[in-house]
Amino acid sequence: MLGGISSLTERRGAGSAAQRAAGALSLEALRPQPPDLRPPSTVGRAPATTHHEQREALEIEASAIARHEHAGKAARRDGSRTAQLRPLPPSSSRRGRWGGAPRAAPLPPAAMALPPGKGSELKQLIQQQLQKMDVHGRIREVLAETIREELAPEHQQLSTEDLIKALRQRGIIDDVMKELKFVTDVNGKERTSSPKPSTHFVDREPPVLKKTNIDPTRRYLYLQVLGGKAFLEHLQEPDPLPGQICSTFTLCLHFRNQRFRSKPVPCACEPDFHDGFLLEVHKESLGDGSKMVDATTMLSVCDPVHMVLIKTDTFGETTLVASYFLEWRSVLAAENGITNVAVELLGVGTESKVSVGVLNVRLEMYPPLSKTLSPEITNTQFTLERQKIAEKERLFLVYAKQWWREYLQIRPTHNSRLVKIFAQDENGVNRPVCSYIRPLRAGRLLDTPRQAARFVSVLGYERAPVIGGGGGKQEQWCTLLAFICRNKGDCEDHANLLCSLLLGYGLEAFVCVGTKAKGVPHTWVMTCGTDGTITFWESLTGHRYIHRPINPDDPPIVEQPKPLYPYRTIGCVFNHQKFYGNCQPSDAVEVCVFDLHDESKWKPMSAEAIKSVCSPGTASSVPPFPPLCASAIDAAVTSNDIELQLRILVSEHRKDLGLSTVWDDHLSYLLSPALAAYELERATGISAGNEEFQDAVRRAVPDGHTFKGFPIHFVYRNARRAFATCLRSPFCEEIICCRGDQVRLAVRVRVFAYPESACAVWIMFACKYRSVL
Repeated sequence: MLGGISSLTERRGAGSAAQRAAGALSLEALRPQPPDLRPPSTVGRAPATTHHEQREALEIEASAIARHEHAGKAARRDGSRTAQLRPLPPSSSRRGRWGGAPRAAPLPPAAMALPPGKGSELKQLIQQQLQKMDVHGRIREVLAETIREELAPEHQQLSTEDLIKALRQRGIIDDVMKELKFVTDVNGKERTSSPKPSTHFVDREPPVLKKTNIDPTRRYLYLQVLGGKAFLEHLQEPDPLPGQICSTFTLCLHFRNQRFRSKPVPCACEPDFHDGFLLEVHKESLGDGSKMVDATTMLSVCDPVHMVLIKTDTFGETTLVASYFLEWRSVLAAENGITNVAVELLGVGTESKVSVGVLNVRLEMYPPLSKTLSPEITNTQFTLERQKIAEKERLFLVYAKQWWREYLQIRPTHNSRLVKIFAQDENGVNRPVCSYIRPLRAGRLLDTPRQAARFVSVLGYERAPVIGGGGGKQEQWCTLLAFICRNKGDCEDHANLLCSLLLGYGLEAFVCVGTKAKGVPHTWVMTCGTDGTITFWESLTGHRYIHRPINPDDPPIVEQPKPLYPYRTIGCVFNHQKFYGNCQPSDAVEVCVFDLHDESKWKPMSAEAIKSVCSPGTASSVPPFPPLCASAIDAAVTSNDIELQLRILVSEHRKDLGLSTVWDDHLSYLLSPALAAYELERATGISAGNEEFQDAVRRAVPDGHTFKGFPIHFVYRNARRAFATCLRSPFCEEIICCRGDQVRLAVRVRVFAYPESACAVWIMFACKYRSVL
């Protein structure tokens, strides 16, 4: 039904050869032709065609299709009605480089000549590209839309220029130009030119992997993940279509203060992991850090490679799939310095004994070892380490049982107190609770303890899943890498991280284990000041509370302080070096005295016993702590994206209610200081800037008008989910669905980025309208 380029040029009628040749154009003209391929008549002339002529040919093709389609449509509809092209908003994602640019002056005929024999070839190439990209179908869609939305008969008839303008605004012409690739044989090699101005030549060559600059005086472990298999949970999942959003796997690694993250790959039974990670194996002793380690020294480096597999669904929600500690030192005994390992990943929590999949891992040392170790030496080293760790853990378990018996002998009711000595990690391994704490320095990512508390509070909160009913709480304390890679966890994970950060700032911090209202188990953080001040830190919110104990022996006339914190009972406190069990007559927080040196109130554990199993070293099962990573979120770009999405959602919601929507950009901008003040107050406890905000709003709202605002806070960046939550608030719904005279709406989004790509998202909806009574 649709004619090609050749028939199109015939229909155009009489014209110069150069004008007819404009219908068949080539990007090959963007670079000089070899002398033997150019006829004598064209030597010394300008390049045959320019980008402008190429675009003209596509526009000519579109015009022909438009006339053909339009004639058919017009014959089938009432002759009294005419169609008019509706103004189309330019699409930000499809806008081309030349969209809206003024048309260039046509070149003289001599400059538009083509070499003999090239015309038909170039026509065929363009026609193939048009069919490949279904340009004809896309033009039909534009025509159908414009004719379907015909306006009044007095308007002009749809013209070719209007259609070309619509196709430009939709980016269809630019898409074709970007995809066109014209190939010629030059020196026996295939070379393609990119669609760029003819003054700049760029040849596309096959991608060549660049060599990584590594220090030849250091030793590296090159770890490659070469695919996975047997992820049976995803056996039935179909392969994702191109451009389709699907669930993905991401592999996170930590080794000796180095962190890596793989590219996301679609979830599948055999996920297509193909990533390589260069891990530096360095010495820790002072003065030897720059020397290359030998095989014997590396054998004493017992730190494993911690691998965490994260699944991200189509809504951006993350799930911890597996956590694995890879013993990499087997490569030291490999014959050619290369070994392949099949890593079987087990599930987490209640599924910690169930296999979730297998990763194919390849290990290699750089530079290659001049002398490898024998397998007997490495196996003997591994056996000795396991025996030493097992013996230390056995001795600590014997001591912990003895300590617990002594604690129960003090008072029989101690049996009901929450004294937590061991906790299971994500792999179901029992570890002393002190091993989950380590002084952690955030470098320049966090400046103050209160900012650290704010960072921990914006990490997502989610209780460990429980299989089955009963309302019980699943016991799962995550290692730090699993927690921060997943970006959410239970209250124990938040409290452990906050305590570690506060210890890094030089404070005397402890994790408290107790209950909140209604006896719900809970953990929070406590700091002890040098003046005896006790401060509670709620890790889920960042709030701080000063503890002032109530003396139950005081007469009733004495006014007692009223506790503001939500905590009811406390069973024990601990950090990386100390553990204390509460042995006061009452475990109620409000009457507890936190004099930890008084053994009549707090029963301590042996610091030496804790150190034997909780300090990192050669013989320890305690996983090393990873460093924090800077945020990968661009706060300004993310704020704009969420705000744009919210505007669309609000407009659609009001349209469903039969209401029009008019946005007030100035009022939206005036909401920014309020959002900044809210975040400052959350991070520091200091409120500032409220007076300026109120004064600006008073000036922006005319007399006789009413202003309403609703701020809300989220820790995720899903605009649709946030909007649904806002609509559940009657105050916010009243603003979004505001009715009245001269209604103007405003919305402002402010994203505050924190380490590990955590963020605090503040949204404020507002409206102003004239009160009509």
